[in-house]
Amino acid sequence: MKYLAGNSNYDKFPCVEIKGFANQAWQDWAAIVVQVKQRVSGNQKHVLVVDTYHGVDHNELLDQLIMPLKPSHIVFTDEAKYGEEHIFEMLERNITNDRVFGVIAPHKLHEFFDAEKLAETRHQIENATDGLIVVYGHGARLFADGDTFIYADLARWEIQQRFRRGELGNWGVENTDEDVLRRYKRAFFIEWRVFDRYKTKLLPQADFLLDTNAAFMPKMVTGEAFMAGLEQTVQQPFRLVPFFDPGVWGGQWMKEVCALDESKPNYAWCFDCVPEENSLLLKYDDVTVEVPSQDLVLLQPKRLLGEEVHARFGAEFPIRFDFLDTMEGQHLSLQVHPLTEYIQQEFGMHYTQDESYYMLDVGDDASVYLGTKTGTKPDEMMADLEAAQRGEKPFDDERFINQFPAKKHDHFLIPAGTVHCSGSNSMVLEISATPYIFTFKLWDWERLGLDGQPRPVHLDHGKEVIDWDRNTEWCAEHLVNAITPIAEGEGWREEKTGLHEREFIETRRHWFSQPVRHNTEGNVNVLNLVEGKEALVLSPGNLFVPFVVHYAETFVIPAQVGEYIIQPHGASEGTEIATIKAYVRG
Repeated sequence: MKYLAGNSNYDKFPCVEIKGFANQAWQDWAAIVVQVKQRVSGNQKHVLVVDTYHGVDHNELLDQLIMPLKPSHIVFTDEAKYGEEHIFEMLERNITNDRVFGVIAPHKLHEFFDAEKLAETRHQIENATDGLIVVYGHGARLFADGDTFIYADLARWEIQQRFRRGELGNWGVENTDEDVLRRYKRAFFIEWRVFDRYKTKLLPQADFLLDTNAAFMPKMVTGEAFMAGLEQTVQQPFRLVPFFDPGVWGGQWMKEVCALDESKPNYAWCFDCVPEENSLLLKYDDVTVEVPSQDLVLLQPKRLLGEEVHARFGAEFPIRFDFLDTMEGQHLSLQVHPLTEYIQQEFGMHYTQDESYYMLDVGDDASVYLGTKTGTKPDEMMADLEAAQRGEKPFDDERFINQFPAKKHDHFLIPAGTVHCSGSNSMVLEISATPYIFTFKLWDWERLGLDGQPRPVHLDHGKEVIDWDRNTEWCAEHLVNAITPIAEGEGWREEKTGLHEREFIETRRHWFSQPVRHNTEGNVNVLNLVEGKEALVLSPGNLFVPFVVHYAETFVIPAQVGEYIIQPHGASEGTEIATIKAYVRG
C-alpha cells in the first residue's frame, strides 16, 4: 500500500434507498413488456408514446419493447426531422469551426422538426380509430399526448462512452467516425441543452421512466415513484455516482484509494460531483434505477439549491468537485480560464470557471504552477508560447510561470484569468464553479492525447483573458493557503480556506474528533472527507437516516436539510478527521 493504510472503503456505486413504492420498479425487457402490456391491452384505440433523450438506442427500443406489444401502427418521429443541411444552417453559429468550443444554443426541440410533417402525423394519429399506436423517438410527445407516456432517459456520461465506442453520433447526423471532441462539443452546446429544456416539463407527466443506460439491461419505474424518489433525495445527504477516466497525464493514486481496475495504465480524472454528467442511483427494493442527476437539479432546484442560489443560477448546480490525479504521472497542461465577460460574450455561458486546488495528497516534489513571474512581459511570453505551439522550441515555463511547492492539505485558489496547472505527483481535489470544459490550454509539454492527436491549444482565447497582474508576490499573498481561523470548540476547529473574493464559492475546513454541528442556512452544501477513514452525518431531529461517508468521498447536503451533524465513525472514532465544505456566498 503506497497511498492508503488498510483496504479501500470508497463506495463507487452509492444509491438512495427510496421508501414506500414497492412493486413500482422493474428490470429487464421481459418484465417491462409485461407491465406495459397491462396498460395498453384491449380492443379500444390506445396511443403509447415513448419519448427519448439524445443517445437512446432506438433499435433496441423497437426490437425489445415495441415489437413484442404487437402494435397496429408505429410512428418513428425522427422521420419528420429536418435534414442535416437545414439543421446545420440553423445551428452553424453555435457549432462553430473550433474543435472544442461552440456557443450555447437557445433552440427548442420543435424547431428541429418539419412543421408540416409534424402536423400531418399528429392529425393521422388523432384520426386513427382502433388498435395500439406506438409513437417513439426524439420529441414523441410533440406528435401525440398519448394514453400512456414513457420517457426513456440516458445520462451524459453514458452518451460519451457511446461516442467513444463509435456507437453514437449527433442527433440525426451520420458522424460516428467524426472526432469525439467535435461530437461532444455539438452535444454539450446544443443537443443536451435542447433536450433538457424539453424534458423538464415532460418528466412530471410521465407514466413511466425508462432507464436505458445499460444495453439490454433496462430498468423502469412509475412516474409517481420516480418523482417521489427525487423528493426523498433532497431531504437527506446523498452522493452521485462517480466516474473515472484515463488521461495522458494520469496517475496511480485513485487506482488504490478508490479500488479501480489495476490493469488500466492510469486514471486522470474522477468526476464525483458534476450533476450535469453524473448519474443518481435510486433503489426501489431490489431494483436500482439509474437516472441523470441533472433530473434532480431540473425538477427539484429550490429544495436542492435553496432560494437564493436558485434565484441566482436557475436550475443549474453551480459547485463542482472532482479529482485530478498526477501521482506518478505528469503535469497537467498549462492553462487559463475565461473571465466572466469573455465566457458570456463568446460562449453564451452565465458565469465562468473559477476554481481551486485542494491537495488531498502529494509526492515529495509536488508543486502548483500559478500566475506569471513578476516582471513578465506579455508580448514576450505569448511569443514564446506561439513558438512552442509551432514546434520550434519548448515553452520556457521557468522563465515566465511561478512554481509553488505543494504539501498535503494546501489550498491554492485560482480565480479566472490566472495561469495555472498542477505538477506531477499531486492528488488534487478540484473545487470549482461548474462550467467545466472552458479550459484554454496554453502549453501541453509537447504531448499527444490518448487518441494520438495533438491536444487542442487555444492561445487565441488564452491571450485575451490572462490577468498579467497575478504576479509572484500577488499570488503568494492572495492565492496560496489564504487560511483564516473562524471558530473552535471542544474537539473541533473551523477554518476558512478560500476561495478568492472574485469567486462566488466559500470553502470551510473542519478538523474534529468530536461531533460538529453544521447548518445549510438554506444554501446547498458540498463536502468531501479529506482526512480520516469514515464519518457519520446525522440529523439532530432524526429527519433522515444516518449517512456514512468514507475517505475522499464527495457528498451533497441539500439546502432544505438545514441542521446536520458530522462526527468520526467506525475506524475513525477517537481520531481527528477533516472535511472541506463548499457553498455559494450570500
